[in-house]
Amino acid sequence: MSKMKRSFKLANHYAHRGYHDKPRIPENSMAAFHRAVEYGLPSEFDVHLIADGSLVVFHDDNLERQTGVKGSIEAYDITNLRKLRLEGSDEVIPTFDEVLALYEDTGLPLLIELKSVKGNHRKLAEAVCRRLDSYKGSFVLESFDPRAMMAVRKIRPDFIRGQLVQDFLKTPENLPFYQVVLLTNLFFNIMVKPDFIANRIGDRRRPALRHAVEKEGRPEATWTVRNAEDYRKTVAAGRVPIFEQITPEELKELSVIKG
Repeated sequence: MSKMKRSFKLANHYAHRGYHDKPRIPENSMAAFHRAVEYGLPSEFDVHLIADGSLVVFHDDNLERQTGVKGSIEAYDITNLRKLRLEGSDEVIPTFDEVLALYEDTGLPLLIELKSVKGNHRKLAEAVCRRLDSYKGSFVLESFDPRAMMAVRKIRPDFIRGQLVQDFLKTPENLPFYQVVLLTNLFFNIMVKPDFIANRIGDRRRPALRHAVEKEGRPEATWTVRNAEDYRKTVAAGRVPIFEQITPEELKELSVIKG
């Protein structure tokens, strides 16, 4: 039996890829998640399905930006992946299990992004959902890939799901033009039926996005908020900030954490 209900509320905010502090604390590292827990912050993070069926927490498909090693993360097994280090630190790429275990008893919600690659959206969604069946904490799922969210809708219809959005007409991300048009204009929403929308800051005015939020009443999260002023504006507009690069002192001034 599914344990989540269709009625839901996003957290007031999420730390983007954990509460990292580069270059000292890499993004999507256990150190970043421990820091988030220390300050009582819900976290957003990314999940990949790798070659041996393991689920790991990492943003990019290509390993080079964070590890200095070229190649796709999906091509690795967990043994070889754990030999790599994040951004010149001693931190390794965490497993999904490790992050869930850290958060499970904290009461802090999670925003989990499914990072599908080369058509593995269904297998990724199945693996993530199976693992979350036994997770006792609070979470919602999201993805840029509407096929991943359609898969979640089919196999776990009561899991809360969100559609990540940006203006691909401005930043095509090497996608074919037809995909740029379809994704920017949320043509797949009729099949995804997202519970919330997560949009890139600065890309909020597209008509399809405004319709989803203002006419259909879907809650709206905004990424990535990188300073206190944008945090204030995001909250004032009724949106949930997904933030990074905001110091603990600034978070105290914003009443995000206690002084």
